[in-house]
Amino acid sequence: MAQIFEYFVVCGIGPEIRTLDNIKGFHGTEVMYLPSLLDQYPPSNHTLYPPPPPQLPTVVLPAGVEFYSSGFDSNDPSSFPKTYPIVLTEGDGSKIYVSCIAFRDPVNEDIAEAYHIQANSFADKCICLVSRSPSFRVLRSALEELFTLCFSPNGSSKPLWDVIAHMVSKVPLPTPGRDRVLFAIDNCLLSVEAPPKDGLSHADISFQPLVQCLDVDNLIKLFTAVLLERRILLRSNKYSLLTLVSEAICHLIYPFRWQHVYIPLLFFSGVDYIDAPTPYMMGLHSGVDTSGLAMDGVVVVDLEYNRITTTEDIPPIPEPELSSLRGEIMKLLYPNVVGIDQMKADFCNLSEHLTIWGNKPWGEDHDLQLRLIFLKFFASLLSGYRNFIENSANNAFNTQAFLKKRSRSTNQPPEPMIAQFLDSHGFLDYLERGLGSVENNNNNNNLLDKLQDAIGRGQNPTSILPSSLVDPEIITISDPDVGRSGSGAKYTYDRFPSNIRTEEQEEKRRQILAAASGAFDFSGRHTPSSPSMLAGKDSKAGSLSPMERAAERERMVLDIKVKLQGLWLRLLKLGATEDPLASFEYGTILALIESDAEGIGGSGFVECIREHIHSGWNCQLTEEQFIAVKELLKTAISRATSRNDVMTIRDALEVSAEMYKKDANNVSDYIQRHLISLSIWEELRFWEGYFEYLMEQSSNKSANYASIVAVQLIMVASHMAGLGLPDTDAWYMIETIAEKNNIGYKQFIKLRGFLSHIQQLRVGYWGVTSIKAQSMSSPGLPSPRSKDATDEYQQPAEASGVGRNWVQSMFSRDTATRSNSFSRVRKWASDGSNSATNENGTPRKQDVSAAGQKKIQTNVRVLRGHSGAITALHCVTRREVWDLVGDREDAGFFISGSTDCCVKIWDPSLRGSELRATLKGHTRTVRAISSDRGKVVSGSDDQSVLVWDKQTTQLLEELKGHDGQVSCVRMLSGERVLTAAHDGTVKMWDVRTDMCVATVGRCSSAVLCMEYDDSTGILAAAGRDAAANIWDIRAGRQMHKLLGHTKWIRSIRMVEDTLITGSDDWTARTWSVSRGTCDAVLACHAGPILCVEYSPLDKGIITGSTDGLLRFWENEEGGIRCMKNVTIHNAAILSISAGEHWLGIGAADNSMSLFQRPQERLGGFSSTGSKMAGWQLYRTPPRTVAVVRCVASDLERKRICSGGRNGLLRLWEATINI
Repeated sequence: MAQIFEYFVVCGIGPEIRTLDNIKGFHGTEVMYLPSLLDQYPPSNHTLYPPPPPQLPTVVLPAGVEFYSSGFDSNDPSSFPKTYPIVLTEGDGSKIYVSCIAFRDPVNEDIAEAYHIQANSFADKCICLVSRSPSFRVLRSALEELFTLCFSPNGSSKPLWDVIAHMVSKVPLPTPGRDRVLFAIDNCLLSVEAPPKDGLSHADISFQPLVQCLDVDNLIKLFTAVLLERRILLRSNKYSLLTLVSEAICHLIYPFRWQHVYIPLLFFSGVDYIDAPTPYMMGLHSGVDTSGLAMDGVVVVDLEYNRITTTEDIPPIPEPELSSLRGEIMKLLYPNVVGIDQMKADFCNLSEHLTIWGNKPWGEDHDLQLRLIFLKFFASLLSGYRNFIENSANNAFNTQAFLKKRSRSTNQPPEPMIAQFLDSHGFLDYLERGLGSVENNNNNNNLLDKLQDAIGRGQNPTSILPSSLVDPEIITISDPDVGRSGSGAKYTYDRFPSNIRTEEQEEKRRQILAAASGAFDFSGRHTPSSPSMLAGKDSKAGSLSPMERAAERERMVLDIKVKLQGLWLRLLKLGATEDPLASFEYGTILALIESDAEGIGGSGFVECIREHIHSGWNCQLTEEQFIAVKELLKTAISRATSRNDVMTIRDALEVSAEMYKKDANNVSDYIQRHLISLSIWEELRFWEGYFEYLMEQSSNKSANYASIVAVQLIMVASHMAGLGLPDTDAWYMIETIAEKNNIGYKQFIKLRGFLSHIQQLRVGYWGVTSIKAQSMSSPGLPSPRSKDATDEYQQPAEASGVGRNWVQSMFSRDTATRSNSFSRVRKWASDGSNSATNENGTPRKQDVSAAGQKKIQTNVRVLRGHSGAITALHCVTRREVWDLVGDREDAGFFISGSTDCCVKIWDPSLRGSELRATLKGHTRTVRAISSDRGKVVSGSDDQSVLVWDKQTTQLLEELKGHDGQVSCVRMLSGERVLTAAHDGTVKMWDVRTDMCVATVGRCSSAVLCMEYDDSTGILAAAGRDAAANIWDIRAGRQMHKLLGHTKWIRSIRMVEDTLITGSDDWTARTWSVSRGTCDAVLACHAGPILCVEYSPLDKGIITGSTDGLLRFWENEEGGIRCMKNVTIHNAAILSISAGEHWLGIGAADNSMSLFQRPQERLGGFSSTGSKMAGWQLYRTPPRTVAVVRCVASDLERKRICSGGRNGLLRLWEATINI
């Protein structure tokens, strides 16, 4: 039977003291220190139990450990013990519940002596009970009894750790709804039980703190933000409140579940995680400063002052549910106020009900009623939802049909709050669980469905809850050792005792403390037969002939290798209680590696490992052996790097990929991934040499050359991923080697896909590798990079990621993988300044003018007006001129469309009153917008195209004829409109007659993008059928159907006789419009290509993908070549807009960038230089976290505007003074 208590853990200051900045040693009482796991039961060597979560010490003492001159003081409340609960979330979504008591405990004498800490000092310590059951009350009661028993003057009848061992190992987890377990801690009797599984979720907490901290309106506002999966930050100066409020609000959204990051109590040093872009619910002590964080879009809930603040609007709950929910909560919380006008005589049930709640203190009945109130709210809000469930491959729920049905029943337009909720992960998870129970023929235990049925039959809502007519079975757990001691001995303590340590643990502790005090010295462990000493033994060496010296060296090499073989085998045979790092064998091998200038020790050590592997060794190491071998290999590789000994480095790389250890969960961990800090892996020349070595060793010489190259590059990529090399750096080197060997684009795609796949596997298996910033230049192997394929990186300060491995894995798309480790590449700082170096790392002359080096003023404005996500955005170009106010032109206006069915016109020149007009008429989401001198045209999911007068904002025409969602619209000359839709048709309309002139094109599937040249009458359209179609509208015929892509085509661009397409198959293609042939395949991205652009001045191509990369391509003799990679964005590139001198970029993470050509102001391009490589990053605005769906650029005025899922437009304007 499973146990209710999984672990008892003690955390505090251990023998190795480190500050929160990971600096070793004691640095005074004003500094906070990292907590360590001191003791646990079951012990760490118990094979039947998994280890406690590695982050446990950090989270149970979130502020760190502080030292004090005194302990408990009855006159000092700050010295009182504190008790609080904590909830941890594992990678699979399961929760771990922890009850904590933090208190001041004396510092151990041996630690104080080793670190010269003042005698009789105290430090924070925390004892914890860990459980998989959310039984908060019994966890707290049991822990408090243990704490009281420890410091009670009466003492205990058993040693404290024996009491702990019995409680943890003997108290079972009760069967839900059937058992009640009784157990005792000394003389205190405790009980625990769990509710039935077919009732409400197990909530062993009181909801009173939630309703006491927040008034009704703020409670409903927080509830709404949780339902809509916003980023939520709770603030309080009490740890318990943060956890209890987080748990309470999660129970109030039942039957839905929070699907995102959940950290009710965030440790203080993790405050920068608040800027994470994904939804989360976190709790942070109010004493932690967050003024340096962006906090854009974060819902901050201040529990101390009953205050909720956010920069993004939270759509309200619609009526009549809002009034009903608010009224029910008011009746429960303030019955005397709600019923103040009621007669005291019992004329109605309401009076009796209010009297009951008004006279009773808050208890479990109140908790149950509050949960039923919110469950009834869901029953009303989702009335009839089961009729719209679709068990299909593409859809689980027909959202649009449900919203239409609700609009008809309430006589109100679709509410944004419901639409966003139905689109949430929580609702989708609920549907999937329901469909899964139906497929598995499970009984319907869904309380929401039961409640809707009960309300429909007029029954009491409480009738849906399981009845408790049968008394639970009592299970009594007794300790047979209590009361049997004849001596009547009592155990008392003046500090929390340590558990009994093994000899191995005691020895390791002594070594750490000895090293800290400066008494531990490895010098005595070096062998007297080290190479340096061997050289001094022969006084005749100077008189030997060359042949004799060679023979003497050969004998010395053989002697060292024989010694290494014996030392290596003895190192692997050390007993479980022996520490390899303190062994004679480790010290001798280390001396042989470090003392030998010719590398005999290092190469011999790697060679003996290789021979041992070839002899049939299984390569598995213990934890201690793993650490020792890893350090020896690091030393050997570092020494080989300084000697240019590529062979030893290569062999060490390969053997490191073979040796591994296994943790308590039987997960393999390889030595190779712990070698990432070595600089050699960043050297292109090393990987080129390794690739050449693999080609020479290839046994299949008769195979196709490109296939052999691809196979060996896959081997190289595997080692790069095994090391944890950042994806960007790894692909740069793979791509460079592949280009030199002239493999085809299909092999390129396979290589990019393989590298991305194994990188994702590695991150999913071990988490994200964190690497400290360091210089990667090597004295032995310089790595010149191609001058015509440069990378540009923007690395924000918060992207370092050092020391955050366990929390980083909780967030998607870690920004640290975008950090560039090549110190020779120019890094563009976020403030617009730049530092430039040449290929050797020395400063070189700047290639931009002085004007480009000035700190340029920027302005980012947030435009509010939409109540739904922005789905379409259009910038009015100079050709679209209209005189709205006096003789002012409206070029530069932005026009937006949204899920709120509205189109809005914005004038950026009017600060504070940018919104010029709101155009209403659509009934569903607006997907496409265009305009001309006098009109605005928009297409929507309602299958209609609407035309408005731009000056009067009146609706002129409604163009109906499409049988699917309208995806593209284009205003043409002569009062004509071109539209494309998901029905596969492209239609031309005459606005004057409100008629469809002709269906000018037909595709076999939905059209996603189109281009039209009004001067030639050539139309190109593409979409889900993976084909690009070209028509000559004036001739009324189809010219070509361009086949080659294998997946959806999402972007298209046509310039003169060139057509460019970007597809989900990770490639872009260029086509000849006249010939209908594919001229080139652009294949280097690691994801679907969402946008393509043509640079008119240099006739180059720019592509943007979901991998966050921008690639600049240039025509050369014989084909098109990628001249530049830009990796400043960390999310999908949504928009690329190119002019003659400026280039605007927008990405899905709300980041934007503006590029320019500094060479233009210096006299033009060189005749021999790359024009596309001349684009240089000019400016990026400060980043704010938001999910962006569309971006538009006004390059003439240096403006870029993004539209977010939150309904906000973010307008960035770079004021440029050239």
